[in-house]
Amino acid sequence: MQFSTGQAGRERQIIDLCASTFTASEGTEEGASIARLVTGLLGTTPDGDVVVCCAQEGPTLVGCIVFSRLRYEQDERIVFVLAPVAVRTDRQGEGIGQQLLTYGLKQLRGRGVDVVLTYGDPAYYSKVGFRQITEDVARAPLPLSFPHGWLGQSLTERDLQPLAGPGGCVPALDSPEYW
Repeated sequence: MQFSTGQAGRERQIIDLCASTFTASEGTEEGASIARLVTGLLGTTPDGDVVVCCAQEGPTLVGCIVFSRLRYEQDERIVFVLAPVAVRTDRQGEGIGQQLLTYGLKQLRGRGVDVVLTYGDPAYYSKVGFRQITEDVARAPLPLSFPHGWLGQSLTERDLQPLAGPGGCVPALDSPEYW
């Protein structure tokens, strides 16, 4: 398994993997929604505001994750949000997602990112250091449909302290359907 950062030349593979993974687990509408999200993240987000990490075996893309910048107006810390995470359906349950997340978090640390947030299953993401948080710690850019899935972690040696100010996300993620 090879892990790498960047999407150049693999955009279509990444979009297709995310669409097929979410279609299989959540249905056609969700697959199409995630395909739109990833297309926007890869096509409209400035390079410094998006980090894509991939897991590959030979020429086959088996997993990918996307981080994009969140901005908190009154906070100096660098914050990213993780969305989405996709592993080929025939390869799920092998630990690829956790390995990819561990790799991605290491990449963010190396880029000086202070905090990473995500919105998902606490049982899954807690395996790589995420903890449930409230909006007192980090206000979401848009209202959360399932507040119990709001998760975060500090990528520094300090505990996660509340982020100051309202949060803003990149345009591709700025839709209620993702929150």
